[in-house]
Amino acid sequence: MPNNETFLQAVQGGYTFKGESAVLGVGMLDKTAVPGALVKLPLKTMNRHGLIAGATGTGKTKTLQVIAEALSDASVPVLLMDIKGDLSGIAAAGTENEKIKERIAIIGGTYKPAAFPVELMSLSNEKGVRLRATVSEFGPILLSKILDLNDTQQGLVAMIFKYCDDNKLPLLDLKDFIKVLQFISNDGKAEIEKEYGKIATTSTGTILRKVIELQQQGADVFFGEPSFEVDDLMRISDDGRGMINVLRVTDMQNKPKLFSTFMLQLLAELYATLPEAGDLDKPKLVMFIDEAHLVFQEATDALMQQIETVIKLIRSKGVGIFFCTQNPQDVPAGVLSQLGLKVQHALRAFTAADRKTIKQAAENYPETAFYKTEELLTQLGIGEALVTMLNEKGIPTPLVHTMLVSPRSRMDVLSDGELDTLVNNSKLVKKYAEAADSESAYEILNDKLEEAAKRTAEAKAEKEAEKEEKKAGGGGSKKEKSTIEKVLDNSVTRQIGRTAANVITRSLLGALGLGGKSTRKKSSSSWF
Repeated sequence: MPNNETFLQAVQGGYTFKGESAVLGVGMLDKTAVPGALVKLPLKTMNRHGLIAGATGTGKTKTLQVIAEALSDASVPVLLMDIKGDLSGIAAAGTENEKIKERIAIIGGTYKPAAFPVELMSLSNEKGVRLRATVSEFGPILLSKILDLNDTQQGLVAMIFKYCDDNKLPLLDLKDFIKVLQFISNDGKAEIEKEYGKIATTSTGTILRKVIELQQQGADVFFGEPSFEVDDLMRISDDGRGMINVLRVTDMQNKPKLFSTFMLQLLAELYATLPEAGDLDKPKLVMFIDEAHLVFQEATDALMQQIETVIKLIRSKGVGIFFCTQNPQDVPAGVLSQLGLKVQHALRAFTAADRKTIKQAAENYPETAFYKTEELLTQLGIGEALVTMLNEKGIPTPLVHTMLVSPRSRMDVLSDGELDTLVNNSKLVKKYAEAADSESAYEILNDKLEEAAKRTAEAKAEKEAEKEEKKAGGGGSKKEKSTIEKVLDNSVTRQIGRTAANVITRSLLGALGLGGKSTRKKSSSSWF
């Protein structure tokens, strides 16, 4: 049976790192904290991504808060996707109570309440900085994957983007894209097919329906200008701490497609914008996605593949991503395998399915001589978790039952008045407040169609005028035919005329030696 000394040595050996680190909590053996067995968080490996999982009420959000505070203190900017609306309190100092005093006494150190620099953000009309992106920034590949299009439809979307680039038709919002779809299906079809090839109207109809489905989830508020600059996510406050950006997406629970659309676009934009960084002493940015199952809930296979690819690659840009969810199985295996830090709070075993989930979760953690992992997963207290992570060499640290430190910021939400004060003092809110409606594909094509309609109407009016003029040319009465006209109109006369013409024609051809195949010898009298 392992003793405290063996456990202490294992924890200290596994959780002592070169470079900057932050205390996450203290190790526990037989459900009792072991003094000095500090579980630390190495900032150098925070770009290796992570998972915070556990049943409702076990302390996941507070763990997220603790890690975000540690990163901010280390001058690392943070983005929190706040689905439940309970993370705004990080902008206000916490209040010490008896439970916090008791926990600090066990873990060691002192409790220092602190408010952190916070920027509130929104995808809709919530208070805060409005985040938008243009259709052009998505590009044809990403847009096609979000709309779950087949190869033929993807090719058509790529052609639309090419046509718009060639003809200087900016695609800023969804109404631009819809207008172009309608144009190439009707008035502009001949023009497009001449330059770019045949277009199947069934494909344009399918794409249009899928765009409208995205609109119904509220995507119109997200697409447009001014487009958000990712550099504004990576700011350092005046006191040197990393800015914590709280993206309030409480209205996204019923709009999973829009949420996954936004997240993937943001990751793609970060990947495209940031230079290669390699292994830094600390990351440039760390994102926390609360209720992460919403990202994957309605994601298509193509979208899932894209998410997995971006997550694999973006760590080289110095960006870490943490998923916070109730069940670790909510995160696809391909993504789960990329997560270096795992903080597993308690799971509940109410049903056979729950027990199966617990068994699977236990198998995802390193083997340990200190715990029976499957049993312990159902016995963890609030604010306790099983922790393992990667060290600087990429080797997993020992699995430790950890009593986590308490957040130093408020463990509750800001009041409406506090939210208003925060928003009113923000420079970024003013920068992105007003939506811009620049001239784009929608307006340009409308003008083009109006001009074409005007020309058509003018041509029609001119034709009508000519017709009326002809009618009125003889004073309105039908002109009587002359005798010679009547003779020429007679069918017998017409036949005589044709015969005479044929004779003349044949004579001319004969004179030219082209009068047919006959080579009959002519006598001198044959000309008379």
